[in-house]
Amino acid sequence: MGNPLQLKSLNHISLVCRSLDKSVDFYVNVLGFFPIKRPTSLAFNGAWLFNYGIGIHLLQSDDPESMTKNVHINPKDNHISFQCESMAAVENKLQQMKIEYVKNLVEENGIYVDQLFFHDPDGTMIEICNCDNIPIVPLSENSTIWSCSRFNCNIQNQQQQIQQMISM
Repeated sequence: MGNPLQLKSLNHISLVCRSLDKSVDFYVNVLGFFPIKRPTSLAFNGAWLFNYGIGIHLLQSDDPESMTKNVHINPKDNHISFQCESMAAVENKLQQMKIEYVKNLVEENGIYVDQLFFHDPDGTMIEICNCDNIPIVPLSENSTIWSCSRFNCNIQNQQQQIQQMISM
């Protein structure tokens, strides 16, 4: 465990796009990122954006026609997730922008998380949520709360044990 690579934070996510202009427009006008200077030594077309403590690096595809595009919104697909202040405001804005989305509700011991999923212009899944409603409970080898196999972790016991860990 620990921090073997001495990591500090997520710096950026790179996304290859069909149209740099359309993707910049989406990330600026829908998600609220702003363009920042990128090194002039980079010999390919791209844009760097920043907000919320992370960067998005958009890279123009060398062969945009060959890129496949996800058309089905699947909450279990790879995605980037952002927390928001108001799910109702996000949903209203997506409706105004005529952006197709899927709603999902997660419940854990009476705590609810709302999720909205939609695609960027290249089919990258975006999630907007109020995920901070669910407390972060570390997994521990000594904990009786979690039962983990190589591929899945599930809560074994109920809210009482989770509350005890949070109180520590």
